[in-house]
Amino acid sequence: MTDRDAVPLDPAAMRRQYRAEGLAETDLPATPVAQFARWFEQAATQAHLFEPNAMVVSTADAEGHPSSRTVLLKSFDDQGFVFYTNYGSRKAADLAQNPYVSLLFPWHPMARQVIVSGVARRTGRDETAAYFRTRPHGSQLGAWASAQSTVISGRDELDAAYAELAARYPEGEKVPVPPHWGGFRVAPRSVEFWQGRENRLHDRLRYVARADGGWQVERLSP
Repeated sequence: MTDRDAVPLDPAAMRRQYRAEGLAETDLPATPVAQFARWFEQAATQAHLFEPNAMVVSTADAEGHPSSRTVLLKSFDDQGFVFYTNYGSRKAADLAQNPYVSLLFPWHPMARQVIVSGVARRTGRDETAAYFRTRPHGSQLGAWASAQSTVISGRDELDAAYAELAARYPEGEKVPVPPHWGGFRVAPRSVEFWQGRENRLHDRLRYVARADGGWQVERLSP
């Protein structure tokens, strides 16, 4: 059989029954960050997911045009969820005009999702520099070599820029922190924990920030 003769895949026929055990309100700790830490640890150490810190970051520009991309979470605490990027990138330009952002952690093998909605603000330069120093040498050079989201003539242009930087800053040489590169911290306003259940009757529990600084938990219909 040739590729031309192959029967095309039918997405509508792709079905998987999710787990019987679910997520109850009584299972939840007081804060969404504590619940996220619990699920994140399970995703990393029990399910052994590939890059459990990978998340889809969705932004919109001033006109409301959306865009999404996968970014790696680099830290989280009660203040929010942190990722790093080129401040000249499309997502950074969007956030400069419209700081509202959505983060989606798609932990499909566990039939779980976490959806964070919040406001993004740049991290301080000291925090950015501290993280930059933990990056591998090649990744530090890459932050300089790439003018993220801009159109380039080809791969050769990118490789040439990297090679020039590698010659200027060989392994062991301190690479300065790019002024155009840094972090964003997303302060959550709501965090939804989605657990797949049988018959598509999923559990969806959402923490919503209250004015007094606490959190209210809501159950959403699947």
